[in-house]
Amino acid sequence: MSETVDTSPKPARREFKNIGYGQILTSYKLPWSGKVSILHRVSGALLFLSLPFILYLFDKSLTSELSFITFSEVAGNPLIKLFLLALIWAFLHHFCAGIRFLMLDLHKGIEKTQIQKTAVTVLVVSLSLTAVLGAKLFNLF
Repeated sequence: MSETVDTSPKPARREFKNIGYGQILTSYKLPWSGKVSILHRVSGALLFLSLPFILYLFDKSLTSELSFITFSEVAGNPLIKLFLLALIWAFLHHFCAGIRFLMLDLHKGIEKTQIQKTAVTVLVVSLSLTAVLGAKLFNLF
């Protein structure tokens, strides 16, 4: 019996490699939906990690009138206000992106153009609301 050997060139297999953070930040063009997804995770981590601090401050502010006055004075520090502004952004972005992801889970707006539009909308809405609440936090109005 003779065996036939296939000597035709096989197409080259695509090679997939993991890329590092440096490549993601410098050379990889991440779409808006990817940026929103990463920021959703960052904001969730920030909220989770700061939860004990937030609950401690909430507890101390409700203990007595004196502790509330002390809390108000501490919250008047510009560095604390910047931290509170970061928490405001984290909450608003996580909330807006969470609504977007719930809509995607319900298969609403799953066309590529709609996905990109909703990602940009999440960024615009969360940053706009953060700017308004930040202006109120810094007593600009």
